[in-house]
Amino acid sequence: MFRLETEVDKERRILLGRRLHDDNWDGSPELRALRSTSAEHEVPLEVWLLDDQGALAGGLSGRTWAYWLHVDLLWVDTRHRGLGLGSRLLSEAERLARDDRACTRSRLETWGFQAPDFYRKQGYEVVGEVEDYPPGVAEFILVKQLERSAGPLPREPRGRLPGRRDRPR
Repeated sequence: MFRLETEVDKERRILLGRRLHDDNWDGSPELRALRSTSAEHEVPLEVWLLDDQGALAGGLSGRTWAYWLHVDLLWVDTRHRGLGLGSRLLSEAERLARDDRACTRSRLETWGFQAPDFYRKQGYEVVGEVEDYPPGVAEFILVKQLERSAGPLPREPRGRLPGRRDRPR
């Protein structure tokens, strides 16, 4: 006999995530091929834009995993928009992901009223659109191929990377 419960349960959510993660890794030869590589673990990537007084004027927060950069947040204070600072933040994140972490592609999501045109100008292509998320708004999924600059290939990191999460058991 089984029963359904609907309360929020952090411990069960963590266990659920671990079990799904393990099933995914066990069921996918592509994921298993990432084991023991620099792309096995999700690693945070952040770039901050600070003004002369050290106050936050903008920033980018994302993560790298499986040779992909995933941009989660990109914001520039309205007082500083139109100066190319968003482009600088994104470009620096892409450079770090490509040159230091061997990422070959980048992805992000943005709403129609936010910045799809900005990302297209940065070389991103729309690969998906979700209508009415939230109601009346379209969410766009964009990707970009990260072109490697000339020079040596990045080395595999030694030891633990700062912020690196261990694979759940």
